[in-house]
Amino acid sequence: MKKFKKIYLEITNICNLNCEFCIKNKRKESFISLSDFNLILDKIEPYTDYLYFHVLGEPLMHPKINQLIDLASQRFKINITTNGYLIKKIINNQNIRQLNISLHSFDVKYHKSLENYMNDIYEATQELKKTGTYVNYRLWANSGYKNDILSIMSKKYHKTIVLEKQKIEEQVFLDIDEEFIWASLDNEIEVLHGSCLALSNHFAIHVNGDVVPCCLDSKGDIILGNILKQDLDTILNSERTISIIKGFQDNKRIELLCQKCNF
Repeated sequence: MKKFKKIYLEITNICNLNCEFCIKNKRKESFISLSDFNLILDKIEPYTDYLYFHVLGEPLMHPKINQLIDLASQRFKINITTNGYLIKKIINNQNIRQLNISLHSFDVKYHKSLENYMNDIYEATQELKKTGTYVNYRLWANSGYKNDILSIMSKKYHKTIVLEKQKIEEQVFLDIDEEFIWASLDNEIEVLHGSCLALSNHFAIHVNGDVVPCCLDSKGDIILGNILKQDLDTILNSERTISIIKGFQDNKRIELLCQKCNF
């Protein structure tokens, strides 16, 4: 068993949408280069088998998204989280283990009808399924379009689909959850005690190579090091990293950002 269940890698922090619920990117907008991507793959290969293209940004915005998937899939099982608007870009890719689609991202302000949005997603997922990809539809319980989305899905899959977690068909699942509040130093909450799986079964890498404890550290408030400039062992054995891990083991939230997270 490798040390981490998964590693999040942000291949871009640029998004095609402007959702109200998103914390928004405050860092320099960027796409990962092929050279940086390959260097990161080399460094994280001994640590995990599962790679998630996810932190901030829409991964399908990357102009070389299929090349990145194909390169990484030679060494990792690839999982992608997308808002679904650009899903046609990967319709013929055979190297995606799981595709998570955030249906609560839909909004009429993006000048696309819900029917067309769902049609594109359904057609693409049916093709992706043929090559073994798992599809995980994500929908927040308070989504303003939830009833219409469920109605369209019911017609597509020829069964009644209600607002609950379920297996829709082979390789296709629906995950219902409540909208969460992004971890932020600006949050009013402050919880000193609690444990977390950050740095025990996962960590995240920003597009510029900065290593942070989890995918909710979207601003880089807890930068543990930079994987493009340092060995991963050095970063994971730093005093700050060890302090965070020990804190969670003792049911303590050491970092201020963790104290202001309710995920």
